[in-house]
Amino acid sequence: MPYVNVQITAGATREQKAQLVREITDSLVRVLGKKPDHTHVVIQEIALENWGFAGVLTDEWRRSAGD
Repeated sequence: MPYVNVQITAGATREQKAQLVREITDSLVRVLGKKPDHTHVVIQEIALENWGFAGVLTDEWRRSAGD
């Protein structure tokens, strides 16, 4: 039973998340021969202020990058 945990920063639409679940499931079926009804995909949205890289929080990095 595959379990895939996808962590992304908040802001993806429901449609985008549904596409991720479909495509991840399809890949596991195609590449590993897994059964789709046994495949679990969990999407965790992390607030920008709770995700950091390059030594800064993502919300701060985006402000400085002009996003």
